[in-house]
Amino acid sequence: MKKKQFVIFGNPVSHSKSPQMHNAGLKYINFDGEYIKHQLIDGNTIKEVFLQNNYSGANITVPHKEYAYENADEVRGLAKEIKAVNTYINENGKIIAYNTDAPGFLNAIESFGEVKNVLLLGAGGTAKAIALALQSKNIKVTVLNRSEGKLDFFKEHKISCFSWENFKAENYDLIVNSTSAGLKDEELPCPKEILENILKNASFAFDCIYGKITPFLALARDNNLMTKDGEDMLLFQGVLAFEYFTNTKADNSVVEAMRKGLKEE
Repeated sequence: MKKKQFVIFGNPVSHSKSPQMHNAGLKYINFDGEYIKHQLIDGNTIKEVFLQNNYSGANITVPHKEYAYENADEVRGLAKEIKAVNTYINENGKIIAYNTDAPGFLNAIESFGEVKNVLLLGAGGTAKAIALALQSKNIKVTVLNRSEGKLDFFKEHKISCFSWENFKAENYDLIVNSTSAGLKDEELPCPKEILENILKNASFAFDCIYGKITPFLALARDNNLMTKDGEDMLLFQGVLAFEYFTNTKADNSVVEAMRKGLKEE
């Protein structure tokens, strides 16, 4: 039997630490498989590329989560509502898709304690997962995006949403950046004057980007917020995907092995 191959699809994908996290987990449970990176330029080809390469499972990162949803044979769980997926499983030649970002995010913010009112920056696939995850826990969420164009999804789900032009700020406990601002640049996810105004009344800031202090997190720290990058979200969504990949239950020792893998340079 050829060893099973798992993959992360993204563009860019060179920065991804998913392979070291998953390979550490696979090694820990003696699973005959390997996890690699695959830079995918055209999201519409995801199904074809996945099947042609005979991958057993995949994670999908920006900007392909919506394409991955559209191209799946079957979508399960909350992903049906989110309309964005980050995990593919090959079930006898059929692509089954899941979204593990939503539960991964909820696990990651537990360390903040009680959160009642969240401002979410961005409106892509990750934002959809986070918004519905928060809504499912009866936590109030407001979405703020550069343009009006991407807000229909949130309106349909009765989630309060604004573009930069018409934003009316409230007091939020937690500000979340789900955009790629700060990933490869020094950009903020929205204008500094909007951010400074909301950060001065907030307690927590979370950035989905991991492994660096983004300008957003730096500004939050200047305003004395408790901050967290996306490492735990990456870890917890990864653990859930790993369980689908290997058809096993990951106990704490597996989670810690994967966390250790994630931290390796």
